[in-house]
Amino acid sequence: MRAATITDVKAQDRRLVSAGDAGSDAIHHGGECAFAVTRIFTDRDIEATGITLVLGNGNPLVCEVIEQLGAGLAGYDIEELMAEFGMVSRKLAGHPALRWLGPQKGAVHLALASLVNACFDLWAKTRGLPLWRLLLDLTPEQMLALLDLSYMENDLGPQDVLTILREQAATREDREAILRTGYPGYDTSVGWFQHSDERVRRKAKMASDTGFGALKLKVGSRNGDRDVRRATMLREIAGPNCRLLLDANQQWSLKQARCMCAVLRPMDPYWIEGPTHPDDVEAHRLLAGEIDPMRLAIGKYVPNRVLFKNYIQAGAVHFVQADCTRLAGISEFLTVSLLARKHGLQLVPHVGDMDRSTSTLSWSITWPWDMTSYFWNMSLTRASTLYTPRVYAVEFIKPPKSRERRATSVSRQSEKFLIGQSRKFLLTAERLKDGTNLDEPTGTG
Repeated sequence: MRAATITDVKAQDRRLVSAGDAGSDAIHHGGECAFAVTRIFTDRDIEATGITLVLGNGNPLVCEVIEQLGAGLAGYDIEELMAEFGMVSRKLAGHPALRWLGPQKGAVHLALASLVNACFDLWAKTRGLPLWRLLLDLTPEQMLALLDLSYMENDLGPQDVLTILREQAATREDREAILRTGYPGYDTSVGWFQHSDERVRRKAKMASDTGFGALKLKVGSRNGDRDVRRATMLREIAGPNCRLLLDANQQWSLKQARCMCAVLRPMDPYWIEGPTHPDDVEAHRLLAGEIDPMRLAIGKYVPNRVLFKNYIQAGAVHFVQADCTRLAGISEFLTVSLLARKHGLQLVPHVGDMDRSTSTLSWSITWPWDMTSYFWNMSLTRASTLYTPRVYAVEFIKPPKSRERRATSVSRQSEKFLIGQSRKFLLTAERLKDGTNLDEPTGTG
């Protein structure tokens, strides 16, 4: 194996116009879906790709920061870089000329996510391994070296990380069946905010018939009666055994959240996602205590490990929705997953669109424990128009049930693109046939 030396880092502003009302929630109503793409070039015939989702006109800002941060990586051998990547990540996050824009949030942190993901992509490619396999093959000490644990010392220190990894490694074989069976998925596409009631009804029926055991509905309407009506309708269609996920996209005040959770309780939601402002840990703590046994899913707007620590220490979250393109890439994603594991919380990574789904899945099965346990967002779309990373080495995404089903209208162009751009990439997640196709973006999920 000959390592590669980084010669240049470039950013690309990739966009598409959202189609119809797909991807809509209580905040986002269409427009542009944008990715800030990092491309790393080397002295070998190997290039690497990283992504972060931006959703609009902020993309040039993130791309500019990517190139400023990435300039400092030129000349690095990728093996030397990854051998102490925790320190590298900390140095990048603390860039003295850029840190003021965060720290560790906003455009700088989104840029860091894209850049970090590209570094891991390059590492996997130079070793000729899927990323999940590369990470599984690391020793606990090597895994620890990938992490920036600064500001985590009062909860997750180096010894905690080593203890978790060593204890779980002994029973890894008991969990490796997941590599053959995959995780079950939930479907977001049935309940986009601007879908008509009739469209929600039709898609939910098709999802249930197809085998999905968990469906998500976007709530957060100005008129709460609309949310109650649609949630009631979805419960009636899906039946009592389906897990109903309600996502408010941070639209409620604490007072509104209390009221809405009370009126939505009869629908037996599996979780309430993003009920109020993501920085208001205390509001989530109060709400979590008051709505028990209903549970809160938090994470897609949580930008860093420190805020996740605050949520977990406060008892303000039940499902940790870490997002590898919102956090500082794979490295911080792994830190948050370890934190969740230490506290016995379920990690359900936030994955909304095709690109983030492919990247997250690759390292979500890295760990020696069954850290997700529940399900994946299966509303995977837009394979061909966006710049899909060539590998985070996803090997499969399983449908909710193994029984044979009709394939969706995946174009030949999209199919060839996926196969050609991913090592060992096999996409088995299927879109529901409701007159839409893979040109319909999913938004944030």
